[in-house]
Amino acid sequence: MNEKLADTFSKMFDWQATIDLLQYDFVQQALLAAAILGLLAGAIGPLIISRQMSFAVHGTSELSLTGASAALLAGISVGLGAIVGSVFAAVLFALLGSKVRERDSVIGVVLSFGLGLSVLFMWLYPGRTGTSFSLLVGQIVGVGNSGLQLLLVCAVLVLAVLVVVYRPLLFASTDPDVARARGVPVRALSIVFAVLVGVAAALGVQIVGALLVLSLLITPAAAAARITSSPLKTTLFSILFAEIAAVGGILLSLAPGVPVSSFVTTISFVIYLACRAIGSRSGSTGRVAVPA
Repeated sequence: MNEKLADTFSKMFDWQATIDLLQYDFVQQALLAAAILGLLAGAIGPLIISRQMSFAVHGTSELSLTGASAALLAGISVGLGAIVGSVFAAVLFALLGSKVRERDSVIGVVLSFGLGLSVLFMWLYPGRTGTSFSLLVGQIVGVGNSGLQLLLVCAVLVLAVLVVVYRPLLFASTDPDVARARGVPVRALSIVFAVLVGVAAALGVQIVGALLVLSLLITPAAAAARITSSPLKTTLFSILFAEIAAVGGILLSLAPGVPVSSFVTTISFVIYLACRAIGSRSGSTGRVAVPA
């Protein structure tokens, strides 16, 4: 076994070192940020799955990198720049890709252009390369008080709006034609949800980075959908799985000093495999039903 890998594996279960590190304020802030993001990602994830927006979320998270790198170059808040970039991308996807058959191509076109700009902005950035690299893989320990406050405010706003629009949004997500016939504002809800997804994706960049944000927004919800078709149970399981992945990923990464995203994605994937196996045995379809 590779010496570095063996050393990392042994340190991963050094609970005393982990407990010692938990005494630091920045680690406590990171855990709180992860818990907030786990709640947000778990709550919004099932709707992303039911609306078949996984690729859109990937595109949105990647384009949060464009906003964040532009903000980094301009010397302003990277978190705010990521949110602006994500929201702009999500709304653009919703407007240009309203037809299902065009959605993937629109996302691909906008995504490639946005990533090209990201590369340019990071190349122009005169500071440390590690700062720009953290936008790709996350740097949860660098959240800080200001970042934590921004995360908390945005999460509260997103969850509040989600509670208000949840039932008609779930209806429109599952059967848009019938929802439209019954007077549900499907188009407006799509734009509102796109904004919520954009904010959630931007916040996820802080923990797992732009490349791996799907591990929190998609994987826990996909796992939950494999074991139940109840919208409420799916959401609760999704939140539970996202919390385990986010908080557990940080705890396991503390002692060995491995990037948090490595553990978050691994935990999410293991949970998904377990739920898929359970769902296969119970005959679950992996689809969320609409409440009557």
